[in-house]
Amino acid sequence: MRRFLPLVIIAVGLAAIAIDFAPLDRPFSDPAVKIDTRLGLDLQGGLRGEYRALPANGVGVSTDGLANIRTIIENRINQFGVAEPIVQTQGSDRIVVEIPGVTNEQEVRALIGSTGRLDFVEVPPARASSVVPGQPIPADLAVIFSGDKVKSAAPGFTDAGLRAVNLTLTDEGARLFDQYAAAHYGEQFAIVLDNIVESAPVIRATRFGGQAQISGSFTSQAEVNQLVTVLNYGALPNAIEEVSFSKISPTLGLNFLQQSLLAGAIGIALVFVFMLLHYRLPGVVACIALIYYALVVYAIFRLVPVTLTLAGVAAFVLSVGMAVDANILIFERTKEELRSGKTLVSAIEAGFNRAWNSIFDSNMSSIITASILFYFGSATIRGFALVLIIGVLMSMFTAVTLSRQMLRLVVHQPWARKAAYYGVAEDEFTVATPIARARGAREASARV
Repeated sequence: MRRFLPLVIIAVGLAAIAIDFAPLDRPFSDPAVKIDTRLGLDLQGGLRGEYRALPANGVGVSTDGLANIRTIIENRINQFGVAEPIVQTQGSDRIVVEIPGVTNEQEVRALIGSTGRLDFVEVPPARASSVVPGQPIPADLAVIFSGDKVKSAAPGFTDAGLRAVNLTLTDEGARLFDQYAAAHYGEQFAIVLDNIVESAPVIRATRFGGQAQISGSFTSQAEVNQLVTVLNYGALPNAIEEVSFSKISPTLGLNFLQQSLLAGAIGIALVFVFMLLHYRLPGVVACIALIYYALVVYAIFRLVPVTLTLAGVAAFVLSVGMAVDANILIFERTKEELRSGKTLVSAIEAGFNRAWNSIFDSNMSSIITASILFYFGSATIRGFALVLIIGVLMSMFTAVTLSRQMLRLVVHQPWARKAAYYGVAEDEFTVATPIARARGAREASARV
């Protein structure tokens, strides 16, 4: 495994460079979507929609109902990726939605505005011609059962290879559907979402065992995923109407982003200068490892994708500092081993091995804290926590693999065996093994 590690490091680095700079498509996307950097609402702007919750049966929306609508809408939007949407309530019946970096306005509006009401509707043979996929369902047809009898939904395909949505029904839904199928074998029924016919299949069995399928009207995988999202995250307790929908400008602006990036670059450059002056040759290795670290982390951000807000940029700079901290622990421990009389190679190995426990404990405490923030924080806090978790994990990888492999290679080069390169005095620096030193001393004594 040890001999393959350099190849793994090189492969990861090349893949990161390709993701960072080459115009690649996101894997498994349908339709094809380019890999790009997502910026948050504060840095890039996005879409803003305002919605009003409508009364149900003459009863106004309750405070809990409005909160439920907000939660459902936020869950739906999160399926676009780690987009850090801002979804908040206003007054007694308003929901305000702000989404960064999304360009497909119609898709977003359709996803938010859908109430998500699913019905299985009977279709008498005499009425089959009036039930057309994509058209409203006639109001006088009876409902077999509603979407609350659906346990889960997932993308799938029909036997003919067409896109479909597979539904798993609850025990009650399975009983009702099997009871209807046994009495209406060979007839049609309609699967209706928000009063629009999604599919009107013919019943080909008398028992389905709690499984159903929507198919026949999907033109892309994105439509399938949107329907799955609506079904899995529930129907809105109240219908909503769109009050306004518009594009919004960045809340901080491009100049603020450039200033923040400049400040971060200056901070990282000062860290590089410190490492070079204080740790000499190991400092050079640490700087190269940090550049590698930045390339890989940025590639992960683009691939996930992570939406970078100002808080996310701050978390990334913080993780760079933590990556340097790991190298400092290793190099200081290496100095101690050199001063204790160990050879250069042995001191390097001991420095990594004995610093590992401290590096692991400190980074794990950071990961635990960030995980708590991710699961219990707001959208902005979750973005900060996610960036920090990715950064800390990658800093551990670069500190104990890349830096170690590079130093192992360097210390075996004749030009690198100088005390000044490691920040120690000549009398504290040992290249040969103790046995070799003793043999050399005896040979010198014999010559005298």
